[in-house]
Order: sequence, then structure tokens, then C-alpha cells
Amino acid sequence: MLPLAMVTGAVLYLVYHFVPALAPLGPVCGRIASDLQRLVIAVLLFFQFIKTAPGTMHFRRWHLYAILFQAFIFVGTAFLAVNADSADIRLLLECAMICLICPTASAAGVITERLGGRLSDTVTYLLIINVAAALLIPTVIPMVKPATGIGFWSYVLILAGKIFPLLIVPCLLAWLIRFFFKKLHARLVAWSSNSFYVWGIGLMLAIMLATKALVLSDLSAGTIFCIVLVSMACTALQFAAGRHFGKRNAEDKITAGQALGQKNTGFLIWLGYSYMTPVTSIAGGLYAIWQNLFNSWELYQKSHKR
Repeated sequence: MLPLAMVTGAVLYLVYHFVPALAPLGPVCGRIASDLQRLVIAVLLFFQFIKTAPGTMHFRRWHLYAILFQAFIFVGTAFLAVNADSADIRLLLECAMICLICPTASAAGVITERLGGRLSDTVTYLLIINVAAALLIPTVIPMVKPATGIGFWSYVLILAGKIFPLLIVPCLLAWLIRFFFKKLHARLVAWSSNSFYVWGIGLMLAIMLATKALVLSDLSAGTIFCIVLVSMACTALQFAAGRHFGKRNAEDKITAGQALGQKNTGFLIWLGYSYMTPVTSIAGGLYAIWQNLFNSWELYQKSHKR
């Protein structure tokens, strides 16, 4: 389903782009796609938290290592981007920035469980990185991409108002339902397996935006190739770093690798398209491809051993 979702998203935008009669629909459909994508991200996070009881969530040592890794490398890359002399180098650093700070995928727990990791530890890190991203992103991005006509702190508050509810409110709402609306909670847990198809819709919308950014960009083939390399390097770095941080035992190694490496690419593409240079969303679309290829290989290895 995931390859089909990605191909469908790319084809839908290309059909719109090359059929002149559809041009009037562009602004309206673009706004709907962007808003619907934010809703999909929130829904996926909500169902991840609805399945996990707070009492099963425990802080592990690798959680600390992983969050410090993401925070420091994001801030460090932002510093390099601000001081970059070349526009092309700055663009590549911006691509790396959003790949490195992006929160864990809401579907990471599904892959983690199938590989033999701990779902509760994945969800714990999901909550930690969402809080960290909701605080770091609105503070750092205005330094890299200042908004015209808006003061620094005003822009920080605007970004925080967009990102904080998207990442944190689903958790609070899920746990409110868990403790006070038991019957509704049971029904939502029973339905939660269908959230996989919501993920497919979100991925389709994300690839539509990434395709739009690529088609409308005037990037050279060399720059596009460099974005491919940057996204691939960020994918490999984070999966490898997570496995290193959780190397104490096999369960932690799997769980930390997935939690740090498997990203919420819908959020990544939305963030790049909406608040960074729109072309950076291409890195998000590529990251989705690399992580899904790696996850497929891991699942194949697991089934082969079995």
C-alpha cells in the first residue's frame, strides 16, 4: 500500500500540472492538501497514544542519548546553515535540519513490534521527541528562515501555535479518553488497526507536496542529486545511531534504531514546504523512500531467520 500511496501522490500532482484545464483548482486543492495533511498527522499520533497506557511507559538510558543527539545535531546544523556562504550548501543543510529533528513516525511502533522490540519504549520516545520538537523547531527555524515583516518572537509564537497542538494535543486527548471515557476508549482501540490506511492517505498527500516542490523548482540535476545523498545519509546515520545507543540488549537495539530512524515524514514534508525553503520537502519525500526500503529489508531478514 505504501508504494502505491507514494506513486498515487506523485501522479495526481503531475496530472494537475500538465492538464491546463485543472489550473483553477490549484490554490484550493493545495490549501486542502496542506490542512488535511496536518489533520492526518494528528490522527495518527492520537491512535498511537490511545493504544498505550501511561503506566507502561518507562524512561530508558537510550532515550536520553537519542534526544540529546537529535537536539544537538539539529541546532549544530542550523548554525552551519545560518553561516553558510553558498546558497546550495545552505539548502542542503536545511534539508538535513528537518530530517534530523523530525519526530518519530506514529507507525514506528508497528514495525518495532514485528521486529521484536518494545512498543511502550517506542511510544515513550515518541512523546519525548514530540515535546522537544514542539519547543526546538519554533525557536530555531526563525533564525534560519526569518519571516518578512514579523518580529522574531512573534514568528516563534506563530510557529509554536501551529506545531505544538499538532504534536502534543493528540497525546493529551487520547489519555483523557482513556481515563474518563472507558467505552469510547475500547471502541477506538478496536478501530486503531485501521489507522494504517490513514497513514497511506497522509503519505500520498506528503508526496504530492514534495512533487510540487520538485516540479516548480529550478534546481540543477547536481543539486537534486546532492539532496538525494543528504536524505540517504540522514536516514543511515539515525538508524545506525539509534542501534548504537540501544546496544545493551537486542530489544533495546531494535527499539532505539526504529525510534530514532523511522520518521514522521508527513510532518517532515509539511514543515519543509510550509516554513523552510519549499524544495526541502523533497528531502522528506526521499527519506520516506529510504526508511521504507530499510524497514522492508529488516522485516525480510526477520522472516528469513524465523
